[in-house]
Amino acid sequence: MGSESTPTLPILDFSDAELKPGTDSWLVACKKVTHALEQYGCFIIEYDKFPLQLHNQVFSLLEELFLLPTETKMKNRYEKPLNGYVGQIPKLPLHESLGIDNATSVEGTRFFTNLMWPQGNDRFCEYISKYAKVAAELDQMVTRMIFESYGVERYHDAYTDATTYLLRLLKNRAPQQSEPTLGFITHTDKSFTTILHQNQVNALEVETRDGNRINVDFSSPSSFVVIAGDALMAWSNDRVLSPRHQVVMSGNIDRYSLGLFAFNNGTIQVPEELVDD
Repeated sequence: MGSESTPTLPILDFSDAELKPGTDSWLVACKKVTHALEQYGCFIIEYDKFPLQLHNQVFSLLEELFLLPTETKMKNRYEKPLNGYVGQIPKLPLHESLGIDNATSVEGTRFFTNLMWPQGNDRFCEYISKYAKVAAELDQMVTRMIFESYGVERYHDAYTDATTYLLRLLKNRAPQQSEPTLGFITHTDKSFTTILHQNQVNALEVETRDGNRINVDFSSPSSFVVIAGDALMAWSNDRVLSPRHQVVMSGNIDRYSLGLFAFNNGTIQVPEELVDD
């Protein structure tokens, strides 16, 4: 008897210089993006235009950030409770994270930086801003492909104008003996879309439509994961899946990752073209 193959997420290459709206490669990518989101709710992007130096600098800075005293990190607060510091949770001892609201604006990143380092930290502000810009460009490319694939590109500019970004900076430390391995609970994202990037430690598990789990390997410095959120699933009239996912740690190396969450400040409405008769 042949054994069933282990499911994996689709991998789409966004490195092609010809990947521009209206080109054949763009139209092919549009179809692949929506197919992946409808089947899995997520996919992996390979993007070799992402500078290795920026990748290395960002994760060096994340290590520096999480070494700050807990009382300093707890100053990271916003009106929405899960936008700021999350940590010191007895049932999730491996997880700690912070958030930068309006992360694609220099003001948003500088506000966070000055909160953590009152004396200033220009290097952190510079490289985190650069990272947020790259991740947002990828997100905007994916979002445009989604709108075009469904034939509702006329709504795209209005969506973009009403979109803001939250950048989550996350650490999951390696579990000690007898500690639980759960890095973060099973959940769906509330965003429209999420762009994830990590160091070399794999720990993300995504649940498929039939309840199986996929261990996602995006350990390459040029790999990103796109996850559809609840808002996108609602907007698409349930065509797109907002997948349940969690973080499960193993090994003895800490995992650092970044999640860029796209939120629309308007009311999410299903385009009339996607309303079922």
